[in-house]
This record gives sequence, structure tokens and C-alpha cells, in this order.
Amino acid sequence: MGTLIKGASLLGRQPADVYVEDGVIREIGSVTSSAETTVDADGLVLLPGLVDLHTHLREPGREDAETVLTGSQAGAAGGYTALLAMANTDPVTDTAEAAERVFDLGRATGLVDVVPVGAVTKGLAGAELAELGLMHRSRARVNVFSDDGRCVGDARVMRRALEYVKAFGGVISQHSQDPALAGPAACCHEGPLSGELGLPGWPGVAEEVIVARDVMLARHTGSRVHVAHVSTAGSIEVIRWAKAQAARDGHWDVTAEVTPHHLLLTTDLLAGYDPVYKVNPPLRPAEDVEALRLALADGTIDAVATDHAPHARHDKEHAFVDAAFGMLGLETALSVVATVMVEQGLLDWAGVARVMSSAPATIAGLEGHGRPLAVGEPANLVLLDPTASYVVDRDASYSLSRNNPWHERKLSGQVKGTFLRGKQTFGA
Repeated sequence: MGTLIKGASLLGRQPADVYVEDGVIREIGSVTSSAETTVDADGLVLLPGLVDLHTHLREPGREDAETVLTGSQAGAAGGYTALLAMANTDPVTDTAEAAERVFDLGRATGLVDVVPVGAVTKGLAGAELAELGLMHRSRARVNVFSDDGRCVGDARVMRRALEYVKAFGGVISQHSQDPALAGPAACCHEGPLSGELGLPGWPGVAEEVIVARDVMLARHTGSRVHVAHVSTAGSIEVIRWAKAQAARDGHWDVTAEVTPHHLLLTTDLLAGYDPVYKVNPPLRPAEDVEALRLALADGTIDAVATDHAPHARHDKEHAFVDAAFGMLGLETALSVVATVMVEQGLLDWAGVARVMSSAPATIAGLEGHGRPLAVGEPANLVLLDPTASYVVDRDASYSLSRNNPWHERKLSGQVKGTFLRGKQTFGA
């Protein structure tokens, strides 16, 4: 006998019972089948399990900051059923063997599907292509490649990568940061505040010129490029133009993601020099934040991706310029989107399912995730209370790290249960 989720509001619409057995949705409606477990979902919204295109799990190499297990626990608590693990581990995920190791660590947890992201270049050095084809043909079935944390700055290397992955429908996810305009020390949006604070500036144009270059390379090669963590209104303009061209041409594609922190937090938070707010790309002004929200609502930006970046305290608790870049995000992402997008009327719950489940699953080429709530579909699901609000406590996190920018903030919408192929991975 299976599990009966009773009285859930599917995508925020009419309540229905959902009966799950052998990892698959068997019935929807007024279910009378006997169930081994019954979950009272009265007043709760049921969505397809969330998919994160951009997670740093740190293992292997930095298990003091996060492990695949603890990151998977955080993901399940946030409503995720699939996490794409970025390649900047130690050793770098630039070989088939390295990808399979991460894949196997994820399978061992049984909490989420951990899907390795392969490096674009060997050692993230930006010079020589990594084993793209071998990683794709491995047991890990790598389909997304990124040197995240570093930009693939050489246009010829980026072109070769796009040409290579085209053969098997892969996608290159780019960290858009022109190193000549925003070097490794750049850590604050370039403007009056960066001057007042004496922090190295990170101008929006450093992102925008790489986005523009890469969409043109994608068009030239007939391949797929994904823009990671979009942060500026200028980048949105380029992406909107590129999507119109790609739709007309039909032989290439551009997609984009935005992080929860870029949807809510603004650069003025850096005035206190708190290193928890140091992130790459940096927090931007309110006008960029507003543009990002509208672009997510209208589909110019396809997906929300956390860029969950855990750090050990000895790497984060420094003077601002010396601290590591990055913030936690897995456990709070759905609540941030509920707070800034649903409560403001920019997305309904079906829209949330689109940007946090179906679109990222499609971009990553994941089977069994981001699927409709329908009979015969895999039971990868998340239940949330849309009326609940809570105050974030960084010390209550499943993550090993505590660099949580949402600490002591009140957020709306709370995950109550997560199911991976019918198995409850979070919740009572």
C-alpha cells in the first residue's frame, strides 16, 4: 500500500487527494484506496518537487563547509528533489571519474537526486576543454557544464565548448564576469556606495558584455547557453533580445536563472561591511532587483537557482574584502520566492512550479523531475503552507555552514513535506 496525500491544493487550485504508490502518482481526486500512510494536507499547496540548477555541495575537498549528505538534507528541507552540484570541488569535476563519484555520493543519501555539473575547462583554468563527452557518457550523464566561480573568458574556448556540447544537446552555464572589468577582488556593485566604502567595484557592464558575447556565440554555433545568476537590468535587455532571435531562428537557445538573494537583497546592505552579504555577482541596486522580478514573471528569466554557497566560518568571518563569496539558499529559496513574487502578485503557484521545477528540469535535461501533477507521473513532490510565516534561524539549518543572509528575517510560505519518488524525505 502507498501514501495518500489528502486534501492538498494542487498548484494552489482546487483541493484533491493524491495517492502515491511505487514512486508514481496512481490516483488524483476523491481517493478511496487503502493507504499505508496518510498525510493530512488540508490548507497546503502541492507542487512538483523543486530542481536547483546551481548548488555548491563542496564535497570532495571542503567537507568542513558542506557534504553531499548535509547539502541534500538542506535541499530536501527546502522542497528540492534534484540538485545540480557545481564543479568547483577539489578535485574539480572535470573527468568522468570525478562526476561519477559525486553522482554516487548523491545516490547514497537517497534524499535528492544529485546531478553533477561538469567543468567546462580542465581545472577551471579556462584554457583546455575538460572531458565533456566522457562526462556526458558516464553513469552520471552530465548534461550541464560550468566553470562557475570563474568566467570562461576566452571567446575561442567558449565557442569550442558550445560546439562540442551541441552534439549531445548539452548546455554551457556561464558565470558572466569579464575579468578585465571586474577582477577577482571586485566585491561591491560599482557606484557611489562602493566609493564611500572603499570597496573594489563590480560594474554591471562586466556581466552584460559577457552575456552579449555568449548569446552571439550560441547563435553562431547553433548551440545552447545558460546565463547563471543574472543580476542586472542590462543583462535582462540582452537576454530578452536573444530569446526573440532564438525563437525566430529555431536552431539555438538561451536560458537564464536568477538567485533568491538577487530578487530581494540590495547593495545598500553592504554599508555595514557584514561579510555574509558578500556574493558574486554582488548585490545590486533596487532598480536592478525590480527588473529581475519582472523578468522572472514574464519569462525572460527562466528559472530560480539558489547558488547555495556554504562556507566554513574561518573562510567567511573576515574583513569584507578578505571574506569568501557566497550565501546559503537551499532551505529558504521557496519562501523567498513566495514572499517577493507570490505575495506581490507577480507569480501564482503554477508560475512558481514553472520557474523552480519544470523550467530548470527542462534546461538540465532531467527525466522524472519538473513533471505535471498527473496520474502516471513520478511522485517527486513538495507540500507547503502558503499562509505560514516564520523567522529564519541560521542555527537551525541542516547545512554545516552558517553564512545565512536570511537570519532573523521573516519569510512567508513554509515547506511541510518533500517526497522523492513517493518516499518522504522531509516532514513529519
